[in-house]
Amino acid sequence: MSLTVAVQMDPLETISIKGDSTFALMLEAQARGHRLFEYPAEALTYEDGGLRARARPVTVQRVEGDHFQAGEAVSLDLAAEVDVVLMRQDPPFDMGYITAAHLLERLDGNTLVVNDPANVRSAPEKLWVLDFARFMPPTLITRSMDELTAFHARHGEIVLKPLHGNAGAAVFRIGRDGANLRALAELFSETWKEPFIAQAFLPAVSEGDKRIILVDGEPIGAINRVPGKGEIRSNLAAGGTAHQTALSEREREICAALAPELRRRGLLFVGIDVIGGMLTEINVTSPTGLVALDAFERINSAALIWDAIEAKLERGADRG
Repeated sequence: MSLTVAVQMDPLETISIKGDSTFALMLEAQARGHRLFEYPAEALTYEDGGLRARARPVTVQRVEGDHFQAGEAVSLDLAAEVDVVLMRQDPPFDMGYITAAHLLERLDGNTLVVNDPANVRSAPEKLWVLDFARFMPPTLITRSMDELTAFHARHGEIVLKPLHGNAGAAVFRIGRDGANLRALAELFSETWKEPFIAQAFLPAVSEGDKRIILVDGEPIGAINRVPGKGEIRSNLAAGGTAHQTALSEREREICAALAPELRRRGLLFVGIDVIGGMLTEINVTSPTGLVALDAFERINSAALIWDAIEAKLERGADRG
């Protein structure tokens, strides 16, 4: 099966190929004989029922400083000329992100978009997880200082973070004395129109925050991200380090609870975050962690994802 694949992503020039999951997916696609194009989300154009992107044909290689070659950009008809679109631009989950998802949804019935854009749009990381609150730490979403103060009083130590943040940005631990709580809440309210999120602090974060990768609802492995000294943020982008780990029974229970809904929603490549057996996020926008997982487990996780994509296309062709 030879496919034409368009990757909606941040510029290839800016990525770090050492750990970039999108780049790993592109390498595997190319190894399978698939033709690659890349374009930024702002290159989308809708007109008269059609959706195009100003996209560059590319080839990729794992060579630092010389990791891709690009041809001249063309106007690519995403419905008629493309088999698969990978929606892989990084958050923030803002109106630009939401608009791109709305436009890509127009491809339904013609081109497979991974992950399904309508369900990416309706499943932001820190909100959709509320459907599985039984697995979560105590959580508050609010803009109310009174509610936040009462939540802090109930739980002592809490973590405060923006509702649509990513990569560990603007995540703060508030101690029992409540120092800076009001100032941070005021800063959050001035910076973002959305409510912010507070959660009871999980001391187990010092032992790591597990990123579990699920492909078509099935866990293929996990990495344990350990915060740096003096940090609570375990994100690799925020200085955390990845370590080998295995799934606990509790984590397998969480994955099993999520699996039917992930499949129903067309969320084929998902990363969930678990701290001390507590589910904190379901990452569907642009999950990461493939390269580190492969290094520990000696697997090819990008190949597993492409196997699932190709199987989905074959099922669709059979139904047609």
